[in-house]
Amino acid sequence: MTAVHPARSAPGTVRLDPPYDWRAALLVLVAGFLLLLSGQRVQLDRFVALSGEAILAQLGFVEGSQVGRGLGRMVQSLFPVAVEERREVTRIADLDRDKLPAFARIERIETTRFELDRTTMALVPIVESKEYLVEPFGYLFRVFGKMVETIEIALWATILSVLLSAPIAVLAAANYTPHRALYYAARGLVSFLRAIPELVSALFLVLAFGFGPIAGILALGLHAAGFLGKFYAEDIEAADKKPQEALRALGASKLRVLRSAVLPQVAPAYVAYTLYILDRNVRMATVVGLVGAGGIGQELKGRYDLFEYDHVGTILVVIFATVFLLDQISARLRARLL
Repeated sequence: MTAVHPARSAPGTVRLDPPYDWRAALLVLVAGFLLLLSGQRVQLDRFVALSGEAILAQLGFVEGSQVGRGLGRMVQSLFPVAVEERREVTRIADLDRDKLPAFARIERIETTRFELDRTTMALVPIVESKEYLVEPFGYLFRVFGKMVETIEIALWATILSVLLSAPIAVLAAANYTPHRALYYAARGLVSFLRAIPELVSALFLVLAFGFGPIAGILALGLHAAGFLGKFYAEDIEAADKKPQEALRALGASKLRVLRSAVLPQVAPAYVAYTLYILDRNVRMATVVGLVGAGGIGQELKGRYDLFEYDHVGTILVVIFATVFLLDQISARLRARLL
């Protein structure tokens, strides 16, 4: 708070101390200098230069920019998005031409290539014919299936995190832990679980359990258990003491006090935390899929490696639509439950 010294001022005036002194100014200068050094190390100067070039290009002062060309090539590659699935008939086992999938058809495509005739030394055209099974909405349905798997991974990871974090939270709450050693052990465990990024743990879990959703569920669930354990424990410690003291005065056990006096207070916050973790797990399930932990991320990585960017565009659109829809559902659930 700014000090007022009316006795040191002239009659009828009030002198206020400055809001800062030379120490604060020196601290700001040192912090600014260190930030400038750090910004240079992480190439913020290059970011400013390229962004400025892109803005000037949009205003017509320069012909083009690296950022504009890169974004332009990306947009051209991603759109229009792929909707249909096209597979060569010879690579489909046990294809029944009389019982094709719904809306599917078989297309015959002829291509011409030239080979050198060693007798006449002339290029001879050779016509090749290939048949493809074309499903007009096949790839879109495939992406929807992978997105459902991603949501399932996030859901089971959230359930796992709640089951793990609930007992850890009680042990990590200073006012309910049975022993001080258990308190430090529980606090250390939640810190350890939070410290390991999901992508890193997914890499090791894929080696242990193989490619698929199991590694994704475990990676997301363990990481989220660290966050929920910390949040749950802090809410238990911060709960209003008066209802707890009233029950203790009536002879209630510690477990009964926790269930009857603490949980009703913290339940709304617990619901909000859990819904947030579920929303976060849906997004992170896409990321861990990049290393083979199942879901739509695995499909995204495969298509990206094959340079099928129109398929990548389809995946990105579906991910955006799903996250937006889940965000709306989560907001409605919060409004009803809280």
